[in-house]
Formats: sequence, structure tokens, C-alpha cells
Amino acid sequence: MLQLFKFKGGVKPQTNKTQSVHEPIAVAPLPSRLFVPLHQSIGGTPRPLVQAGDHVLKGQLIGEADGWISAAVHAPTSGTVRAIAEHVAAHPSGLTSLSVEIEPDGKDEWIARTPIPHDAMEPEAVRERLREAGVVGLGGAVFPTHGKLTASKSVPMEELVINGAECEPFITCDDLLMRERAEEVIRGVGIFRDLLQPKRVLIGIEDNKPEAVAALQAAVTKLGETFEIIAVPTRYPAGGAKQLIRVLTGKEVPASKRSTELGVQCFNVATAYTAWRAVAHGEPVISRIVTLTGNVERPRNWEVLIGTPLSEFVKLGQPKADTNGYLMGGPMMGFEMPAMDAPLVKATNCIIASSPTLFPPKAPEMPCIRCGECAKVCPHELQPFEMYWFSRAKNFGKTQEYNIFDCIECGCCSFVCPSRIPLVQYFRFAKSEIWAREKEKNAADTAKARFEWKTERDEREKAEKAEKLAKAAAAQAAKKAAEAAAAAAAPAEGAPTPATAVAPAASDAAAPVDADAAKKATIAAALERARAQREAAAPKNTDNLTLLQKKDIAAVDALRQQAGIEPPPAIEAEQQEGPKS
Repeated sequence: MLQLFKFKGGVKPQTNKTQSVHEPIAVAPLPSRLFVPLHQSIGGTPRPLVQAGDHVLKGQLIGEADGWISAAVHAPTSGTVRAIAEHVAAHPSGLTSLSVEIEPDGKDEWIARTPIPHDAMEPEAVRERLREAGVVGLGGAVFPTHGKLTASKSVPMEELVINGAECEPFITCDDLLMRERAEEVIRGVGIFRDLLQPKRVLIGIEDNKPEAVAALQAAVTKLGETFEIIAVPTRYPAGGAKQLIRVLTGKEVPASKRSTELGVQCFNVATAYTAWRAVAHGEPVISRIVTLTGNVERPRNWEVLIGTPLSEFVKLGQPKADTNGYLMGGPMMGFEMPAMDAPLVKATNCIIASSPTLFPPKAPEMPCIRCGECAKVCPHELQPFEMYWFSRAKNFGKTQEYNIFDCIECGCCSFVCPSRIPLVQYFRFAKSEIWAREKEKNAADTAKARFEWKTERDEREKAEKAEKLAKAAAAQAAKKAAEAAAAAAAPAEGAPTPATAVAPAASDAAAPVDADAAKKATIAAALERARAQREAAAPKNTDNLTLLQKKDIAAVDALRQQAGIEPPPAIEAEQQEGPKS
């Protein structure tokens, strides 16, 4: 017999589950409008593939997965796309999310569905099929399932844990699913087993669900599987992944690690069911089972289309006159729906109609008396009263020192607090502030790195450009020097030319010349050209000049001397030698 372990903390609130299990799962009718959010899972936001006016079929892809950690979104029924616009989301903030509005045509016409032989396919192909079908964790985390179906390369997979605990009060959707569709749940678990290859498969169910335990055990026997169906003690939050892993395997998963690093992976029973429908029937995730309970005349579980507005869904339960709001999820971890036109999404497992009788107004918050009761029931062995003080003081650095991100927001601390302090709300506030500041810091660091990179690139380009210009100037100077040397060595009119005058110039042009040498060579060449020009311009036929001509020449030379112009060499020599006879 399997040895069970205990996890620290936890509470035993009133379960309130019997109200919604008297009738079988019913199929909700088509709503008049569907608002399908494109972002319904952890990871990237799918890209819309349809436009307003398009006609879509049931199961048609309308949002393509954006990246590996993302999941596709499909049309829940056939109809016409009326708009792709922002619509209020099923979130406590009341913010909007990009959604596809579909008007059903009433035909509920499917696309062509193609099953795949998963047992004969490569594991990567099966994971890709689950990604395309939009299969995500339906236990609340909505993490894309295909991303969890890759075992660690360094740690062998020891246990595959299937979560059927469903510990939150009021919620019974998994209980009814296991009772009525046990065989399909087990077949889905078989797909996960084939992909992860664990040594053992453990299915944990709280012991207050004996019908579900019996149904799964019968399905395991019928299909010839070796899965172990285990009834675990009823204690909230036994349905938390880490708590159930602790109970079934004795392994404690640190906050800084993933369960796969300890050789364990955990999935919800509803996730296994949708995986089987996607593989064996070609059906994407377009609906889910939702518990409608609380202050209604007819509490029941319904299979409802994703995107159904809350206002149309709650009519099925016939809310009582004093209903004053609706909670999504359970009373411990759920939140009040922001608007009646907010749609049901993949994460919606329960809608509770609230009333002053069912959920009386909370008494005023009192000062913390540091009794320590919150620390006693915390399943992660945290110190909630310390985190509360620092969250209230906005000392977020200290809250991180007390491991605030290890908090799973189960609500046990708020449940037992004698001062009626909404501790979880303070922790959510602190987490959101830390995330916002971290996001701002990352954005600033990214901008700084981008600026530094741009500055470095500009400086590098300037240096490269200056180097190119220097090389070009040196090459140009060398070329001019070579041309000048060649011109200087060229024979002037009437002047003798040595036969070897050109050879040194050619050798000089071939030799590397730096900028200073090139400048000096250019000046020397210019002086040489000037001398050659003066020699070429020397006056000719100056013999036998008359006395008057010689006086005119002397006057011109005097003017040249006043202007600082040297006389032609021939005239200068003649003046030094005197007039010829």
C-alpha cells in the first residue's frame, strides 16, 4: 500500500459540494453572442486569424499561438465574426482584452476533424498537436500543456501525478467529470504517460469523492492500465500541485525549482480529458465543464462554450432575488466577476452566486495582534504576518526577503485571521508593485543598453570613417606625389633629360608614402615645376639689343623687384655679366 505523507498547514473549511452533484453534467444552450478572448493562458497572446464579417465553423482556428509557450484559440461554434475588439475580461481588475465577437448561426457546424495515431507518432508531433488544439491546464494555472510534456534531460521521470483532489469549496466540475467520463480521463492520462515515460502514475483524489475514486478505478481495470488511484485526506489546499506531490511522493518542491527537477510532473484530470479529445477526436478546447452553484435555485455542472457571457450562463441556474454578485472560482482563491458581460474562459471552473446570507459582509479590519495563526496554517511555511507588515509599509524589498513570491494565495491565512485582515489582498498588492517596478527597471536597463550600444556603434562608425578617409588621403597624396615626380622628371623644352629620370619616380610611387612625406614631395614637385616654367619662359633672341630696348628691360626689371618678382634667369645672368657686345 502506498505510504501517504502530510503537508504543513492547511485548513478545513465547509465544503459546500453536495448541492451541485445531484444532477449529471448538462450541455449549455448556444448563447446569442460569444466573446472569445485571444489571451486565455500563460504565455504569448495569440494572433487573430479572422476579420469582421468572416464566417467561421465550430473548432476553426481564430487565434494562432504566439511562440512555444502559448496556446491557440478556436471558434466555439459556427457563425459570423462581428468584431475583433477590446472587451471586458474575466479578471478582478475589470480591464479589457482583445476578443473575437461571434454571432452563432444556430447550426453548430464543425470543421473537418482528424484524429491522430499518437502512439505511432514522434513525441514532438503530439506536443505540437496539443499546442494547436489549445490544450492548457484546466486546474486554474492555464499553463500550455505541451510545454510541460517534455521530461528533464538530466533527471529521469519518476512519478506522473494526476490531480483530482479538487479541494476548493463549492467546486465539483472535476468530480462529475471523473464520475461520468472516467474512461476518457484515463486515456488522456495514458497520452501523458507515453510522452513522459514515468516509472509510476499516481492519481490523487480527496476521500470525500468516493464515486469518482470508484469510477476511475473501474476505468483503469477495464483499460488494463497500472495507474494507482489514491484517496488522499480532505484538507485544503491538498489540490495544490506542490501539496499533492508532497502527499503522494513525499517530495518537497522548493520555490526555486520545478517539479521536473525532482522527477515529478503534475496535471489536472480535466486537462487529461481535453488532451484525449484533441488527439483521438480532433477536437480543440472550445468548451469546458463549469460548476454553477451558490445562491441559485438549480445548482449544477454545465458543459459551456468558451466565450459565453456571464449574464447568459447564470440564467441556467435561476439566481435568487437577493443575489448580489458572482464569484469566479472558489471562495478561497476566487474573485468577483467585474461585469455581467464578462465571458467564461478556459480558467473558469466555477461560478458562485453570492448573497448577504451566503457570504455575509466582512467585519471591519482590526490591527494585527501577531498571534501567529496565519503562520501555522500556511502550507508553504511562510510568515504571513511579517509579509503583511512590510506590504502595508510598502517596503517591498523586505517582503521579498520573506519570500513573498512563494505564496500561492490559497487564502488559508485570511481564513484563520482573528483580526479579519485580508492578508492575500496585501500580498497581491505587493507582488503587483514588485512586478511593475521590475518591469520598469528592465525597460530602463534595456533602454540604457540600447543607448550605449548605439553610442558605441556611432563611435565605431566614426573611427572607421576617419580611418578610411586617412587611407584615401594618403593614397591620393601618394598618387599626386608620384605624378609630380614624374612631371618634374619630364624633359623641359630644350633641356637635356637623363634616361633614368623616370625610374626613380616609378619606384617612389610604388613605395608607401605617409602624409608628411607626401606633403613634402608635393611642395618639391611644385618648386621643380616652377623652375622648369621659368626656364621655358626665359626670353630668347636678346642679342644685339638697342640701347632703348635695354632701358625698357631695365625698367621692367625694376618694377619686378618692387613687386617681389624674380627676373627670368637668363635676364638675371645677363645683368650680372653685363651687356654683350
